[in-house]
Amino acid sequence: MGAKKKNLYSFFLRKKPVNILLNLAKDHKLRYASVLAKEVDCTYSHTVRILKTMEDHGLVEFDKKGRLKTIKLTPLGRDIAEHLSKAMRLFKKADR
Repeated sequence: MGAKKKNLYSFFLRKKPVNILLNLAKDHKLRYASVLAKEVDCTYSHTVRILKTMEDHGLVEFDKKGRLKTIKLTPLGRDIAEHLSKAMRLFKKADR
């Protein structure tokens, strides 16, 4: 049992999708996938794949203007992000 204890956050939730959702919720700015990928330390292609899944489930919307595509949370996405943020605080308490 020499392995380091995993924190509850990584045990229950996948890190990158949660971080993407929380970063979209932290302020009301429109984001580009490339900027979001850098913010959560994820490759662009993986970020786009995660965002596509979120779009399929009604959590985010894309707005395309010319070549630029911005991302914003839907009301459902904002609700889920709010609950995940609360869960993150609880996970941090449990990991102490």
